[in-house]
Amino acid sequence: MNRTVMDIWVGIFVAIGIGATVFVALRVANLASSTSEATYQVTAEFSNIGGLKVRAPVKSAGVVVGRVTDITLDTQKYVAMVSMNLEQRYPFSQDTSASILTSGLLGEQYVGLESGAESENLTDGGKITLTSSALVLESLISEFLLDKASE
Repeated sequence: MNRTVMDIWVGIFVAIGIGATVFVALRVANLASSTSEATYQVTAEFSNIGGLKVRAPVKSAGVVVGRVTDITLDTQKYVAMVSMNLEQRYPFSQDTSASILTSGLLGEQYVGLESGAESENLTDGGKITLTSSALVLESLISEFLLDKASE
């Protein structure tokens, strides 16, 4: 095998390796192309979102049912407004509750939904009113230390 053919094969393997690395990096970062599933958008207000990020999963019973699309600050109430796109095939009742939860060793945060019992479902542009904010570890530790100091 001459030198030129060997160089071509090495180039092909290097290109495949780079492509595989980019693919894995996009999958880990949740930036890979999403499905073309029909979605509807809902919003929820949280007093503290912790480390929640755009593109974080929205889960119900451990199943990914959508993604966080936008996080903004409401300057009237000073609360975080979280917009989520939920897949159309997963209807949730209007009394659904949303919580910011943590999973994994690295502390990835996601929105957890728990459906209620109401017969009317959330529609596009709907709002989830029952919310539970993220637990901030620093706040819990400081409360514990203040309680111990006051004893």
